[in-house]
Amino acid sequence: MRLEDFSVEDQKVLIPRPGGEMLYRCLGCGTHHGIDELLYTCPDCGEVLLIEDQQFDRLKKTPGPRWREIFDLRRMLNLPAMKGIFRYQEIMAPVIPLDSVVYLGEGHTPLVEANPPLRQLIGRDFCFKNDGQNPSASFKDRGMAVALSYIRYLIEHQGIGRVLSVCASTGDTSAAAALYGAYLAPAVASAVLLPRGKVTPQQLAQPLGSGARVFELPGVFDDCMKVVEHLAENYQVALLNSKNAWRILGQESYSFEVAQDLDYDLAGRALFVPIGNAGNISAVMAGLMKLFDLGIITELPKVFGVQSRHADPVFQYYSEQDAARRVWRPVTVRPSVAQAAMIGNPVSMPRVVDLAIRYDQMAGGDKFQVIQVDEQSIMDHMILANRHGHIVCTQGGESLAGLARAAELGLVSSDEYAVLDATAHHLKFIGFQQMYFEDSFPPEFGVHPRPELINLPQEMVAEGLQQLPAPGSPLEGEAFERYVTLTAGEIATRLGLEKRS
Repeated sequence: MRLEDFSVEDQKVLIPRPGGEMLYRCLGCGTHHGIDELLYTCPDCGEVLLIEDQQFDRLKKTPGPRWREIFDLRRMLNLPAMKGIFRYQEIMAPVIPLDSVVYLGEGHTPLVEANPPLRQLIGRDFCFKNDGQNPSASFKDRGMAVALSYIRYLIEHQGIGRVLSVCASTGDTSAAAALYGAYLAPAVASAVLLPRGKVTPQQLAQPLGSGARVFELPGVFDDCMKVVEHLAENYQVALLNSKNAWRILGQESYSFEVAQDLDYDLAGRALFVPIGNAGNISAVMAGLMKLFDLGIITELPKVFGVQSRHADPVFQYYSEQDAARRVWRPVTVRPSVAQAAMIGNPVSMPRVVDLAIRYDQMAGGDKFQVIQVDEQSIMDHMILANRHGHIVCTQGGESLAGLARAAELGLVSSDEYAVLDATAHHLKFIGFQQMYFEDSFPPEFGVHPRPELINLPQEMVAEGLQQLPAPGSPLEGEAFERYVTLTAGEIATRLGLEKRS
């Protein structure tokens, strides 16, 4: 619909206007810093930052039910900048004007219900939110849309000049950063640092295709991240990892969409989110608290972070029940199929600690928890989900494994409804599926296929065929008819088909 098709009263609120007073807040010393320059850590103490709207309470002048109406009406508005995550501009990034918004089709990914057989197998009612249907095929596009929109604003409205963006990545971040940077070329150029041999060929192809300078480093993601941090501290570059607080703002949109698609009723719901660099789990909690604070939702759902046993520093931290005795210790990661989550020292851990405390206080109970799963369970559940009509990646398998584990531990009851984060498209991790089917995982993964989940192509040459078609050498006449008849008959036999009467 066009704006003029709405009522005069609705027209006044459908197009958001820049507002608010956003500042960086340091999670270490608590000081505030202006957003006129890109900061990634506190200049005073070096701790990570959150961006907060100092005038957030102004939004409370609009009742929660009216906000719901505004967001729902904007679904019908035929305006590119409002089709994506900036539908929620006022509660996410109110200082960015719509003419600076970079929209590549991100956001509003579907909630896909599990079919009855899969629900029965898991013993719980749930759906996947398919964030692999974002433009670069992962959830990272949410954060990049806001981070690059803000950079575009600085370029076009503040005159900061040409920008070189840089990020460390296990694959998805580099793909998203390169894609959104390419859209703003030549004003923005991209460089990405990847751990050599730790990124799938599909993920490596994405930043290369977008024209980014790609550097493969020895080590793991944590090593690449240290190099990127050094570059950001000593050179004029824009860091686009989740250390960038603008990224966190964009990823809050996940929560906003889940709420809207569930008609803003989050009572009796449980969200499962894989934890890698801990930015996404931070954003999910931050977004939910904004909705609750404004009365857009009336109850906060349970939030479960999920980690593989091969990369579980957040789980280890929260495994100590006494909060006063918890000690943060990075871990040495082992090979994991959940490559995007294979991070032993997540930079957003201070955000998790800060937001989890506030989340539980606001919810009035322990509604944030972390679940540990093993590699075998991740792969089994990824294959199981996709066998039942989904397109989830290994991180989506991690979410489903987390739900199964939470159900086993009695943390999710049979009458609760779960929303599982499938962070990327299945095709990005297709190599792991192949290793599963072929039972060819290296020993350090500890993964072997369940026989009933193996699916391999069957070579088909019907018995009795002497002549076979080949590229450039087709069969003709009686030879071709014999090929078709015998091949079809063999396939029918293997499939157990009965002839028509």
